[in-house]
Amino acid sequence: MAFLNNTLIVRRDLMTKLVSLFNEGVLLSEIDRVPLKMSPKKAQARGRCCIHKERAVLKYKIMPILGYSIEEEEDELTPLSEYARKALLRTEKNKSIFTVVDEACTACVKTNYVVTNLCKGCVARACYMNCPREAVFFKENGQAGIDHNKCINCGICKEACPYHSIVFVPVPCEESCPVKAIQKDENGIEHIDESKCIFCGKCINACPFGSIFEISQIFDVLSAIQRNEKITAIVAPSVQSQFEHSFSDIATAIKNIGFSEIIEVALGAMETAFHEGEELQQKLEQGQQFMTTSCCPSYVELTKKHLIEMKPFVSQTNSPMYYASKIAKNKYPDSKVCFIGPCVGKRKEAADDQTIDYVLTFEELDAILKGMKIEIIPTENKDDEEIKAGRGFAQSGGVIAAVMESYPNVGIKPLIVTNIDKKNIALLKAYAKGKAPGNFIEVMACEGGCISGPCTINTYKDAQKIFKKVVEEN
Repeated sequence: MAFLNNTLIVRRDLMTKLVSLFNEGVLLSEIDRVPLKMSPKKAQARGRCCIHKERAVLKYKIMPILGYSIEEEEDELTPLSEYARKALLRTEKNKSIFTVVDEACTACVKTNYVVTNLCKGCVARACYMNCPREAVFFKENGQAGIDHNKCINCGICKEACPYHSIVFVPVPCEESCPVKAIQKDENGIEHIDESKCIFCGKCINACPFGSIFEISQIFDVLSAIQRNEKITAIVAPSVQSQFEHSFSDIATAIKNIGFSEIIEVALGAMETAFHEGEELQQKLEQGQQFMTTSCCPSYVELTKKHLIEMKPFVSQTNSPMYYASKIAKNKYPDSKVCFIGPCVGKRKEAADDQTIDYVLTFEELDAILKGMKIEIIPTENKDDEEIKAGRGFAQSGGVIAAVMESYPNVGIKPLIVTNIDKKNIALLKAYAKGKAPGNFIEVMACEGGCISGPCTINTYKDAQKIFKKVVEEN
């Protein structure tokens, strides 16, 4: 579960400021001064050695918001205004999903083991005696220390210490990754291996220095709208957990950004529920023990890369985004399609789906609304009751509820797995060996479902409250 922290605030402030400059028509002339204004001379550096480091970090955090990975920098002297100019002219999407801001990443933990003040400077010196690299040394006061240039993070010293004075300090992004897709290089910079990554996005909010960024498409969308291109926004059901309004009121605000049409992904969710129910019925009749849902792209990636034994049990039904994009393309064939949702996984799914042109997150949507000073105005309009079950896909249990409503006589024994972590991956492996206590398993990468995705603007508990209230009122 992600908690609100200062790195999230900085990221959102940067997005909002850039959108505001774009909206005022001064992005190219003012963007180079944004790091200076956010970290002026008399300000204290927020966790950095100095304001100059802070400004450099802010500059590199702006690059992915403009749609560039840090690896694309060829010359350090190239100003942000040049990147912005090219971003507004860009017509091809960057195929990368993530980038790591190395200037921020260097401030993190270098080695995982640290000697605390609990060290008694004992005569046994078991930590020193058993270290294979002679990385343990002793200070003038007799207490032990660890030479981080020699330490190989084996942990033997921690196990040997009789006072438990040596502690393991995790690298937050690495610890949050359930599939070990992120690791440090020889310079202490984290790198994400996208061949292993399941795009759950847990590392983004886990990093205390805010060094992990998605490659944003904010300015691809805004510049396309500015060129009068037609773009249909297909909006995920979990949007109602982020904004305390009916979908129709949220849709009006989104349309005021410049989107030509708005479609609820809940419509696509109804298609998914129908087809998954039909598929489940057929597979159970054929003797298959169980079937899992296929709505969550991070779970699907997990079964492709790390959980191969579960792959035969995954539904072949497409996701709500897929069906919603088909509806959009059939209804508005001359319009591009932009999915708006809560997660990173949809960026990967969209990259593999030719019907999706852009992806924006709720965090980016909020920045656009604030940057363009667009308010969501409450009205008396009520949402369509016929697709209420589709809106339920926003939280865990929603897919199961929708399928059971459509197929009440299938004999469904539901099971929910919410939050893909190492423990639940082991649980799914056990299920694949024939130990599943249910015949229809809903799997979501995020705790509680999409309402707590990595790119949402509310904490899980707040999102729960808002979603429940909005659903009850509408």
